[in-house]
Amino acid sequence: MEGEFKFPKLDAQNAVEKICCFIKSKLEESKANGLVIGLSGGIDSSTVAYLCARVVERDNILGLILPSETTSKEDIEDAKTVAENLGIKYKNLHIDPLIEPFPELCPECSGSALANGNLKARIRMMLLYYHSNSMNRLVMGTGNKTELFVGYFTKYGDGGVDILPIGDLYKTHVKEIAEYIGVPKNIIEKAPTAGLWTGQTDEEELGITYDLLDKILYLMTDENLNIPNIAECLKIEEDEVLRIKNRVESSKHKLSSPFLIEID
Repeated sequence: MEGEFKFPKLDAQNAVEKICCFIKSKLEESKANGLVIGLSGGIDSSTVAYLCARVVERDNILGLILPSETTSKEDIEDAKTVAENLGIKYKNLHIDPLIEPFPELCPECSGSALANGNLKARIRMMLLYYHSNSMNRLVMGTGNKTELFVGYFTKYGDGGVDILPIGDLYKTHVKEIAEYIGVPKNIIEKAPTAGLWTGQTDEEELGITYDLLDKILYLMTDENLNIPNIAECLKIEEDEVLRIKNRVESSKHKLSSPFLIEID
């Protein structure tokens, strides 16, 4: 059981101001006409949408709701609610027809849950960029610092974006921001899921709660504590800290550009 360590609070007002300035400056630098964002009905994409609506004209933001057969009705309705609350345009495009040809195209593939889940994420990325390229807009990323650290995203899927407005916020801090800017309470409180297969939840797949994961990552990276000290501080086993450290190390490639060979 984790100890009494309290995760540091965020200055929500200051963070929101910085993120809004970041979005505005990147939009101006790119000379893009607006933004495209994938709306999942979850806290991360909802928070990004609410932040974008603070600095960009509503007509210049397009939300794409991209469900599959494994997407819950609740998530679809929550995504619609976010778009309607903000007054932004949105489309609801089911991606199953784009997924269906793949087993026939690649009959020798195993069709594992991971492969199919990553396929969904990459199809969504293609739809986001098809719209953004057609409209001269930026694709907004919805990944947070926690997910980026442990590689909990699909390379060239939800990791394929133009900017990451909440990429320097731990999941714990995303919740604080969401509360501050008025994201609906039911979205903030529901269990996070990527919806890549039926019944999937982030914390079950990661094998750890976001609350504990954030504390481990914060002590490991921001405080630069070693494994024994982190374990002692949180009153958990060293093996759990080592597991997270190994995951961080093995996921670094997902945040890097492709390796190039240097030829003299």
